[in-house]
Amino acid sequence: MTHREISLGHSPDSDDAFMFYALVAGKLSSETLRFRQEVTDIESLNELARKKAIDLTAVSIHAYGFLRDDYWLLPCGGSMGEGYGPRVVSGQKRTREELVRARMAIPGLKTSAVMALSLYLGVRPEELHLEVYPFDRILETVRSGEAEAGLVIHEGQLTYADEGLSLCVDLGQWWRQETGLPLPLGGNAVRKELGIGIASECTRLLRESIRWGLEHRSEALEYAARFSRGLSPKRVDEFVEMYANERTFDYGADGRRAIEEFLRRGRELGMLPTSAGVDWVPA
Repeated sequence: MTHREISLGHSPDSDDAFMFYALVAGKLSSETLRFRQEVTDIESLNELARKKAIDLTAVSIHAYGFLRDDYWLLPCGGSMGEGYGPRVVSGQKRTREELVRARMAIPGLKTSAVMALSLYLGVRPEELHLEVYPFDRILETVRSGEAEAGLVIHEGQLTYADEGLSLCVDLGQWWRQETGLPLPLGGNAVRKELGIGIASECTRLLRESIRWGLEHRSEALEYAARFSRGLSPKRVDEFVEMYANERTFDYGADGRRAIEEFLRRGRELGMLPTSAGVDWVPA
């Protein structure tokens, strides 16, 4: 039988690597699909999806607000902050008003971190003083004084204090206090043009891959550590636990509500088109 090749994108981060490990390592099989892996930063994956140039991919929930016409969102594979999330750091504590005026290094304009930041500040990104840097250079950019503050994602959420930087706000904590919901950050989306059959098979395989990782944690963590940029094994374990867990296996009702609320607030702030919402992979 001829297998349909599916381009599969994920970011070079330990949580994504953990959830996709079983799928890319041949631990699972499909009678109809085979996968060609593409690993690049989340902003690049968002752009590939905007161009409909990738089949199954991790995307920012923020970016999905622009992708609804062309992509379904999978009910699994999400990254959510359970009272924690992207963090704004600086060489000194800064108030909300000071952050509005500060030169801030960010990981990408279509990242969920930037939409959460804008919702927290009540100001659209174009009204802030933002400059895009590779996500793994933001801490050094703030430490050097090139930027006054930085929006950190991935392992920088755990290591900023090691660089002598101070926490200004944890956006996941703020969102929980504001809404009572987890903060939706990343999801996985599949091109609608592939059809319901392929989309359903992608969903099944990704869910099995997540479950495999959760049940064979040590082996999946060993692979994930290759994408951790020097984190200790203990911190790799901690970071993966934050963003690859039972919530990743299934969003749950409150997780789905969180995505809808996040997109609704983005629309109200003028950051998303009025049509922004979620089309889930048909059951």
